[in-house]
Amino acid sequence: MTQTMAHETRTDDVFPVKGVDHLKFLVGNAKQAAHYYSTAFGMTCVAYRGPEQGYRDHAEYVLTSGGARFVVTGAVHAGAPGADHVTKHGDGIQDIALEVPDVDKAYAHAIAAGARSVAEPYDLKDEHGTVRVASIATYGDTVHSLIDRSGYDGPFLPGFVSRAPIVDRQPAIDAGLQPKRFFQAVDHVVGNVELGRMDEWVEFYRRVMGFTNMAEFIGDDIATDYSALMSKVVADGTRKVKFPLNEPAVSQRKSQIDEYLEFYDGPGAQHIAVATNDIIASVDAMRAAGVQFLDTPDSYYEDPELRARIGNVRVPIDELQSRKILVDRDEDGYLLQIFTSPVQDRPTVFFELIERHGSLGFGKGNFKALFEAIEREQERRGNL
Repeated sequence: MTQTMAHETRTDDVFPVKGVDHLKFLVGNAKQAAHYYSTAFGMTCVAYRGPEQGYRDHAEYVLTSGGARFVVTGAVHAGAPGADHVTKHGDGIQDIALEVPDVDKAYAHAIAAGARSVAEPYDLKDEHGTVRVASIATYGDTVHSLIDRSGYDGPFLPGFVSRAPIVDRQPAIDAGLQPKRFFQAVDHVVGNVELGRMDEWVEFYRRVMGFTNMAEFIGDDIATDYSALMSKVVADGTRKVKFPLNEPAVSQRKSQIDEYLEFYDGPGAQHIAVATNDIIASVDAMRAAGVQFLDTPDSYYEDPELRARIGNVRVPIDELQSRKILVDRDEDGYLLQIFTSPVQDRPTVFFELIERHGSLGFGKGNFKALFEAIEREQERRGNL
């Protein structure tokens, strides 16, 4: 059963959010990860901080694509803060940082509402100005930094220096071989939590951030013959920030959520959906760079019920079929989407590309096809 909540724009927001400021990945080798996201995801490295700037613990690369910003951080010695995070979880997202207009007010409200403090509000300063920062804990070892950069004009944060791109893609762009960017924003970030904890975290985001329950997916909508999960989506009042939250459901075999929780060793961010204006060009460029996507059988595209439901979309079905791109339609419009395989050795973090045409949904009509594709990958890994 699916329940989609009414779309509302709130004027009494107790925790106003401007958007996702950045996603911070803790990784085993930041230099290689930055190169991967530059070449395979078309991102541009714009800033760096490391031992050369007097920061003895980490090397950190800041990469952007439109309004999306990733920070990949790697320890440069065994005892560095965060090194144990990588040992436990593998490469993964440690911080889903949010840009807010008033850090102190947001932090005070969150703590009063029961959030656990990670860092009280403090200032970071350099010649480019001041950034106000605080941090609260969410599921697992994940945190939300709260950031106000309105008084800052530097490349990222104080201490970071501007850096030339790792890869010069301009010749490929000029030749029409690659799009200017593969994606332009973070659409949503999905969190996986333990069995029985999803509603607890939905309530956390309602109480602490004033987020509302945007949609629910339970029962047959989100199950296959072998595995199942439950999912609810929380979002801020403007719908700029959306966090689907998943928990496993009792099923015949190990679900994708069970597999994630086992190999990530606890709750965490499962996948990042990035918004693109041209999913065809993005998928072609990313495949050419070696990115692996989940497979979809031809029968999906030949289903007369699907073709009748989706109607006309901007891309011919055979073009979608050749690239294994999924399509779904709801009362607001339609969307095109595709999912990568995990982007590290552990079967944990992966990405979704999504092209929206009015639809505010998450591809409910594709859940069964997606989960069956993931199950095929699980079976190959021996984890189903």
